[in-house]
Amino acid sequence: MKRVALIIQYDGSFFSGWQRQKNAISIQETIENALFKVSNQRIKTFAAGRTDAGVHASGQVIHFDIEFVIPSERYADVLNSKLPQTIRILESVEVKNTWHACYSAVYRHYRYVINNSKIPNLFLNKWSWHRYQKSLDEFSMSKALEGMLGEHDFFAFQKSGSNRSTSVTTITSIELERTEDLILIDIKAKGFLYGMVRSIVGQLVLVGEKKITPQIFKDRWKFKKKYDVRESAPANGLCFVNSVYEETIFKKINKNDLFPKFVIKGYS
Repeated sequence: MKRVALIIQYDGSFFSGWQRQKNAISIQETIENALFKVSNQRIKTFAAGRTDAGVHASGQVIHFDIEFVIPSERYADVLNSKLPQTIRILESVEVKNTWHACYSAVYRHYRYVINNSKIPNLFLNKWSWHRYQKSLDEFSMSKALEGMLGEHDFFAFQKSGSNRSTSVTTITSIELERTEDLILIDIKAKGFLYGMVRSIVGQLVLVGEKKITPQIFKDRWKFKKKYDVRESAPANGLCFVNSVYEETIFKKINKNDLFPKFVIKGYS
């Protein structure tokens, strides 16, 4: 029995999320079905983070235990031949049987992309939130994020239905950057609450449109005003960028193979 880790990308538009469900197609089920086709074994997979329906991943990490004769580095090619084009395995490696895709992670990185252009862009629509009604004030949005680093109770940004025992988590990095019409919000944390990033972005857009002040944004999460947090960003703008571990697991992959920052240049 050996433990194999995969780093995978997927277009979440076609799936009900990572986790296997009874009446919908998930990424987990699709990968486990592919594993069955190549090994004739029912294999259970474990992911670094559970993405919701419609959320994408550029560097999701999973692992599974299996008895099979092929070399670990071959799983990427073998499974890709059985998977739809909406799921791609970038690399496969053997890891220690004490290593865990979820519990061994130091932090996870999510990115949310907002397209603030007045005109929709066919090539961005699936991967971003086209928020065009007003020009967003990214300076006010950045100001609203002040004070979020470190360990805090983010109960206000947790959607109902979570099975976590606590809403306390630690944000290690949070950045907001605007390049022309694109606004990128990058959040790294030890763990994310159910719906956390989309709730944060939904409230940030209200700040950017001057509907609430940065101080109101801060008060909502600091004083756990969950009833005031009604707006949430759509799933298609969110991507699970990667999961980071103390030791480098995947040797062939670098950050530009995942979700590099990109810009939209004006017409010349």
